[in-house]
Amino acid sequence: MKIDSHQHFWKYDPARDTWITEEMSILKRDFLPDDLDRECQANGIDASIAVQADQSEAETQFLLGLANCSPRIAGVVGWVDLCSSKVAERLAYFAQFEKLRGFRHIAQAELDERFLVRDDFVRGIACLREFGFTYDILIYPKQLPAALELVARLPEQRFIIDHLAKPEIKTRGAASWATHMRNIAQNPNVYCKLSGLVTEADWRHWKSEDFKPYLDVVFDAFGPQRLMFGSDWPVCLLAGSYQQVKQVIEDYLNGHSEDEKEKIFGNNAIGFYGLKTVRHGFAA
Repeated sequence: MKIDSHQHFWKYDPARDTWITEEMSILKRDFLPDDLDRECQANGIDASIAVQADQSEAETQFLLGLANCSPRIAGVVGWVDLCSSKVAERLAYFAQFEKLRGFRHIAQAELDERFLVRDDFVRGIACLREFGFTYDILIYPKQLPAALELVARLPEQRFIIDHLAKPEIKTRGAASWATHMRNIAQNPNVYCKLSGLVTEADWRHWKSEDFKPYLDVVFDAFGPQRLMFGSDWPVCLLAGSYQQVKQVIEDYLNGHSEDEKEKIFGNNAIGFYGLKTVRHGFAA
């Protein structure tokens, strides 16, 4: 079972989706399950994890509605106000939705580099484990020290770092990022997504070898048992096709065992997100 652990859907709203700039105009349209189905069929992907792109409970409900109608959506990573004093009540409500597997906050947009270890946010994250929810960490390298502190404080919570914490591939920055990633990987409750690489590189002139130093670091730090492929579709279209993004990881895995490839392209996502599989696909 091949799984894309990280992709997005939206009905484009210029008033809401202000993060999509003119430079990103290719994204200024709707992206829905029928669009992804074509990509998955062409690239041998069986199912995906739909991840939030807007910080609202309406977004979570939108993704759950899509997942309810699409068996290819194996799980949803939604959004809830983790800083709210009523977060436990909201998590109890969302626990009824089987395909809701975890939550994410767009922490990379927070001005406070230590947002992840604010008392109210940590209290919210601490509530997730009671309901079996995971947490996706979306940050820039400068926020890795706070992320390290967060995961160390909550050793029983399942965390996953999105997009390798967005290393500065375009400018070939790596030194402090690599140190922090090796440190955070020492926590066995932390996984990492092999996603978002092409959009951190030169959008028009990247080459597969540009990513090798960064992939080397995370493979050495996390091992193949805590890594998983994610396309970051449709955001990846800014710099490459779905097939090109998948090919980057396939090329890197040349020479690796079939067992390791199966882990990275599916089995690790099934285990981390607790996905329920059946013989001919995913349970509804």
